[in-house]
Amino acid sequence: MLHAVCFDADDTLWHHERFFRLTHDHFSDLLSDYAGRDHLEERLLAAERRNVGRYGFGIKGFVLSMIETALEVTGNRVPGAVIGEIVAAGREMLGHPIELLPHAEAALAQLKGRYPLLVITKGDLIDQERKIAQSGLGEVFDGVEIVSTKTPEVYAEIFRRRAIRADAAMMVGNSLKSDVLPVLALGGWGVHVPHDLTWALEHDTAPEHAPRFRLIDDLGQLPALLDRIEAAG
Repeated sequence: MLHAVCFDADDTLWHHERFFRLTHDHFSDLLSDYAGRDHLEERLLAAERRNVGRYGFGIKGFVLSMIETALEVTGNRVPGAVIGEIVAAGREMLGHPIELLPHAEAALAQLKGRYPLLVITKGDLIDQERKIAQSGLGEVFDGVEIVSTKTPEVYAEIFRRRAIRADAAMMVGNSLKSDVLPVLALGGWGVHVPHDLTWALEHDTAPEHAPRFRLIDDLGQLPALLDRIEAAG
């Protein structure tokens, strides 16, 4: 029997990356006089990769990386108005409405009471709390964990603190790197729900031969997957 079914939040329960992509487009337009779109994307991704260990995951770190990239590509001559636009874009992202992904609400309703349900998400504390509250899903979950990163050690500590056996836990999410592989490494179940717009830094190779790895098209398929796992014993 599973002790708990855990869910990632961003781009697993609700749309998230689409707002980053819109801001990417706006950023490229703002700096089009200084660099081409592809070059800007490369420089911005490099800045995010450098900075994620300092700023963490989330919108605030993204805004700082955009500002850093703007300074780099303009030789520190970026107009103040452009910096103002970047900050305004970040502020808008922090207030975007929550749009649930298809089947998320229905799947959770089916699973409520059948298993303890947890959210394990990473990012800015205030922003993640806002999104959970505005999603209307907060009451469905038996616990929420907001962490700065997702590693086997982080998951192990969450499971230990909540008296959940790691090998009886399931993590469901759109990121192979952060949601699936760390829990598989602990002997648990990892369920990948791909999202078309998953951030480049979350990509990894699917562990297709891992016995507890599963792939589903959307959350609507999760209850039936759990039925099959239980039936197999």
